[in-house]
Amino acid sequence: MSYKNRRSTYVYFILIFVFVKIVLNLFSISNFGFHRDEFLHLVLADHLDWGYKEVPPIIAILAKVSISLFGNSVFAARIFPTIFSGLIIWFTGLIVVEFGGRKFAITLACLTLIFSPAFMASGYLFQPVVFDQFWWVLTVWLLIKYLNTTDVKYLYWLGLVVGLGMLTKYTMAFFTFALIIGILISKQRKLLFNRHILGAAVVAFLVCLPNLIWQIHHHWPIINHMKVLRKEQLSYITTAEFIEQQLLVHGVALFVWFTGFLFLIFSFRLRNFQFLAIAYVLIFIFLLEMDGKNYYLFGAYPMLFAAGGFGFERLLKTKGYVLRTCTVALFVIPNLILLPMLLPLLPVEQTLGFFRFANKNIPATDFLVTWEDQKAHSLTQDYADMFGWDEMARKVGEAYHNLTPEQQKQTLIYADNYGEAGALHHYREQFNYPVPVSLNSSFTLWAPDTINYQYIIYVDDDNGENIQRFVRANMISSYKKLGEVEYPLAREKGTGIYLITAPNAAFNEMYRKELAGKRLE
Repeated sequence: MSYKNRRSTYVYFILIFVFVKIVLNLFSISNFGFHRDEFLHLVLADHLDWGYKEVPPIIAILAKVSISLFGNSVFAARIFPTIFSGLIIWFTGLIVVEFGGRKFAITLACLTLIFSPAFMASGYLFQPVVFDQFWWVLTVWLLIKYLNTTDVKYLYWLGLVVGLGMLTKYTMAFFTFALIIGILISKQRKLLFNRHILGAAVVAFLVCLPNLIWQIHHHWPIINHMKVLRKEQLSYITTAEFIEQQLLVHGVALFVWFTGFLFLIFSFRLRNFQFLAIAYVLIFIFLLEMDGKNYYLFGAYPMLFAAGGFGFERLLKTKGYVLRTCTVALFVIPNLILLPMLLPLLPVEQTLGFFRFANKNIPATDFLVTWEDQKAHSLTQDYADMFGWDEMARKVGEAYHNLTPEQQKQTLIYADNYGEAGALHHYREQFNYPVPVSLNSSFTLWAPDTINYQYIIYVDDDNGENIQRFVRANMISSYKKLGEVEYPLAREKGTGIYLITAPNAAFNEMYRKELAGKRLE
């Protein structure tokens, strides 16, 4: 049967699973507070540019649109991630159809992807991850559409999508190169010897060009960001841990995507798409060598889930309805146990109960509560990063308003890390204090060139060590601890709030040198 004469694209059937994904997110997205990273990305809306220290510009544009349309609430911030999570399911279903799968294949691929722990946990926060995954999935769909139709318009759309992906997260470059090499190795190499591929590459380059110019003008901050990330976070990840995480992050759905991987390599019916499996292997090896975080690879899995759905449909093509239903249940229901540990569907106490149960009865879930410090905690790091911020902002506000009006005019709010600075920026109008300053992350891009204040309300995330450093160097006249974050589940628990009095010229000189150095990084 020719491509154009296929009976159905199953679009309405796929929408059922898109609806399931969106409803799940809607029930959970506002139960806990903002995540640390969300604060940073929302701040970018006030500083639109073609690039930032750690991310390209798309997240800032989305933040601006989101705030303008929906407001500043937690629920509002997570509307776009919820929409894009639904679109990931949508295009996964469409990829199944392009492979030749029908309703059972779509059902298995979409449901196992929806309830995969990896995609449950990464699909609701306002951060580049979910948008990056979307561009990867859309890239694969466009490639497959071109192979199935030979319509060159899909190549030009592909160039646009790759460009937008690069403006969302630089991991798109890794995926693009993996796909190119995979195609060169496979029998589809003739795809690259096409003048329209060059046209698509030009489109992608033009879309990326403003960010490339920005990177050059700012001395390639992405390179320094990756060096710092590798030193402070990625160096903790061993080869064995990365492999183990890739095998665990999808729970029992492992058997679906791995079946898809095997079908892409060995199935005659999927022989035209073998390059997808090769690309997966290449990017897996690259991230393994680069000590990448496990979620860097998540965008490559929807194509494998799609192939897995197709594969099981072929394997069970002569079997009855009952066996197919049991197969779907087998690869979905066990992952439902993990749902409250990955989506904040329940109040905090009930969520903690699930973690305690899992700790005693499901050892394989230990990686969920293992943070970047490689230590086990009572909650996931993402959950812990959603608590304590409003308490911090409230206490900073109280400290500011305990000063006299004249003192307030001479007071600076300073935060050590981007999470604190982002939270203080977000709550500044609610608690009525000045815009905070920080020399961490992209905050250095709009920090004042000099500071000359009599008082500094300083948020210290290092147990007061920074304050003591100022004392030892005779940079300040005096200081007083005014409070700290006390919420027991917060990752920022113990972060201190200090009032520094009369910072001198040495303090200001230290600030200028640190700022100048970080702007060159």
